[in-house]
Amino acid sequence: MGEVYRDTNQEPIRLEVREGSEIQAVCLAIVVHARRGRHLMIPYGPVVSRKQTAESSAQIVEMLLEELMRIARGQGCAFIRMSPFWPLTADCSLRTAISSPLHLLAEHLWYLPLVKPDPWSPELQASSYQLQARTEEQLLMAMRKTTRNLIRRAEKDGVTVEASADPNRDIEHFLALHEETRQRHGFTPYTNAFFRAQVRRFAERKECTLYLARFQGEVAAASIHMHAFGETSYHHGASTHRLSKVPTSYLLQWTAIRDALKRGDRVYNFWGIAPVTLDADGAPTITDHNHPFSGVTLFKTGFGGSLLPLAHCMDFPLSARYHFTRAFELIRKWRRGF
Repeated sequence: MGEVYRDTNQEPIRLEVREGSEIQAVCLAIVVHARRGRHLMIPYGPVVSRKQTAESSAQIVEMLLEELMRIARGQGCAFIRMSPFWPLTADCSLRTAISSPLHLLAEHLWYLPLVKPDPWSPELQASSYQLQARTEEQLLMAMRKTTRNLIRRAEKDGVTVEASADPNRDIEHFLALHEETRQRHGFTPYTNAFFRAQVRRFAERKECTLYLARFQGEVAAASIHMHAFGETSYHHGASTHRLSKVPTSYLLQWTAIRDALKRGDRVYNFWGIAPVTLDADGAPTITDHNHPFSGVTLFKTGFGGSLLPLAHCMDFPLSARYHFTRAFELIRKWRRGF
């Protein structure tokens, strides 16, 4: 991802912590030149080896933070914004950290275990166990009935889904649909340069698939999926509103899930959803309908799966300028309702 940011004129800063010749932690940082305040962004990091104890992990993170603060001050940043990929249940107490007014990245993840037992279950992280792949039939039966029916309806209606053989060419289909989706929902998107760079960089490593769903010969939906280290993740999706009654996106997701099974992946990650509560059977109910992901939550959770809440984004102020940014973002949060 650092190279993707470099391709979009944002120089990556990479840190690592070694013990002898063995890497114990890594961290990617990006300087963000935002109008509301220049800052150092830490996306889903740092990442510390599981071999470390809770105490040594905390020491490593503090060591990285000291270096990040030195770098950030040298870059003229007013603060550091860190959005770590740490379970909400983890000890997230760090010196000088304060809760960010906004979220940087998704903090409520919906994922589908493709094996049994669930490899992301906290109870299994420290124990040894044998994984058994789930079958397509098991996954279908665990879906919401409506989702299962829409997949079958898409197949009956003649929708076809293919993994692009030339994603650097076919990314243009995605970009056209994404622009239509952006205008329809009014969100601030990644740039086209970012999408092109992500597909180019990861497709050449065989870690990215661009899916195209067609109805009567027309590309009606497209998505960018990443797959590495036993995980497939749904990163970006788009579709045309003109064919909204044709359930192309349902068959597209099911195709990607089946491909992940064939690769032997352990987890299918849908990424962000709105905050939800789970009933006794694990069925989700949205608790914040103003959240930007509320519209896709029903769609994603319909495929079955589990919730992984992450630690909330945290800020590390470096100068008095941060308080102006914080005030601006608190007002923005109040106006938007989340």
